[in-house]
Amino acid sequence: FMGGFTFHRSGLLGVSLRCCYLLMMIYRSSVVCVSAGWIDPDTPVSARSIISSDGIKYDLVMSDEFNKDGRDFADGEDSMWTALDKSDDDQSSNGGGSLHFYNSSSVSTANGFLNISTTAEKTSWTGYNPFKKDYEKLTKHFKSGMVNSWNKFCFTGGIIEVEAIMPGSPSSGGLWPAIWLLGNLGRATYEGSTAGIWPWSYDKCDRSRQRSQAISACSSSSHYGMRPYTGRGSTEIDIIEIMPGEPGYLPSTSPKIERPYAAMTLQVAPGGTTSRPNSGQAPVRHATTGLDGHPPLPAQEWY
Repeated sequence: FMGGFTFHRSGLLGVSLRCCYLLMMIYRSSVVCVSAGWIDPDTPVSARSIISSDGIKYDLVMSDEFNKDGRDFADGEDSMWTALDKSDDDQSSNGGGSLHFYNSSSVSTANGFLNISTTAEKTSWTGYNPFKKDYEKLTKHFKSGMVNSWNKFCFTGGIIEVEAIMPGSPSSGGLWPAIWLLGNLGRATYEGSTAGIWPWSYDKCDRSRQRSQAISACSSSSHYGMRPYTGRGSTEIDIIEIMPGEPGYLPSTSPKIERPYAAMTLQVAPGGTTSRPNSGQAPVRHATTGLDGHPPLPAQEWY
């Protein structure tokens, strides 16, 4: 994988950048609110501003060229990025889910590249199953990496540039490389932080949806230190997600989607009431809840 990540932005800092498989630069307009330390000295001066399609000038506030070999992205080792050391616990409502264990050793830099490798390696551990609500012996048979800037670099808007090389051939199935953004209230792959939070962006009191949105505008008390009667959540913007594989239509898709394909999406709840996904496991908008107040199938409760 390789790239240049740049961010030009407008507005105040607030929403976190969640990225994997990338190099990035970020630009913004208006008053600069972050120190020059976020800009990689290796970023050329000519790349430190950009003119948008509507003629607005954006100034660079963050970049990373990944030119230093042997960087360590384990938790606490890098000021800008964190490579996860945990299982990817994402699961679909029909029981499927990610097959890999994230390991920071799968992320490295060499020759101006940020490299994320995926290998067939067994990882076993004792962990908490959020669906069974109990601890058990868990095993995954693949190892990969995720790099993100959660709680390190946050922003509310701007221009993002990413240069990346995706893995394998378009016909090699089983991969899901992605470059994406997530609101800072949720932390990707930490299901307890995103259940009822992702991908909500809703600030109205609707009693039929209240139980499905953890921070609802119907709430009169200031749970989590938030203001009462204020709806909050963590939306997702997928710059690009790719599903390679042998050519052929995916089942239960309408209109038909054929592999390989790329998706560039905004994921937001509660979403529209029409033109909803026509699939075997469509999301549940008015979910029933368990004793803890959360939907029994958090994977279904998304938009």
